Amino acid sequence: MSLDKYKCFEFTRRGRILYMTINVPEKLNSLAMDAHTELSTVFIDIVDDPDSDVVIISGKGKAFSAGGDIPYMQWLRDNPTEFYRVIREAKRFISTILECDKILIAKVNGDAIGLGSTLAVFCDIIFAADHARFGDPHNNVALISGDGGQIMWPLLMGYGRAKHYLYTGELFNAQKAEQLGLIHEAVPADELDAKVDAYADRLARMPTQSLRWSKSTINTPLRQMAASMMDIGMAYENLAACLTDDHQEAINAFSEKRKPQFTGR
Repeated sequence: MSLDKYKCFEFTRRGRILYMTINVPEKLNSLAMDAHTELSTVFIDIVDDPDSDVVIISGKGKAFSAGGDIPYMQWLRDNPTEFYRVIREAKRFISTILECDKILIAKVNGDAIGLGSTLAVFCDIIFAADHARFGDPHNNVALISGDGGQIMWPLLMGYGRAKHYLYTGELFNAQKAEQLGLIHEAVPADELDAKVDAYADRLARMPTQSLRWSKSTINTPLRQMAASMMDIGMAYENLAACLTDDHQEAINAFSEKRKPQFTGR
């Protein structure tokens, strides 16, 4: 096992705390192409890393992970066999992050949108800079949040609110995310690093095995729910991505810098 093989994630250490940084700043840390593939295996290697107990996840630059990649969406639509591979990666990402028994802290240093928000909410504890925004706008491009958002958002903020935000794709700031229960705490941006480091130090001083076994127990129903929902969620997302006119219209509208005209087909 080696974390050095990853191109889209950087790793540094401080004691037994591992820092994982999404490193695609030129694309606002979009989790597409190579980053998506690496996301599907990275938590397997993190579990096997013998020198860490707590993991802090953040993004390089001004975003945590801000939204999808429109050219990538077009490429997947034009290459449906690749979409089937991406489905397997998405399912593996969710299953492995839930199986990871190390404590995962999301340090949301900027916008966490789409799959970026999914990565954040599947962590154990979430701190966010007060200027960061959250959102899952899959429906705005005629997709569904099949890659995991539909699991965690309702559990964290309640089904009524989650349906609103998942249906509309509305973005909201970190203070609102804290009020809704989506994150643990919104923090002034210049205090975020120190706040997260202090919290990680607190956990690192605690008994490792009891923390891991606590997490494994708490995550048991989440793993069961993911097993029951990911297949249907990704199947619907595949249908929407590869077959609907509305998804192609969303891609075209984004490229042409206009509002999409959806027809329900």
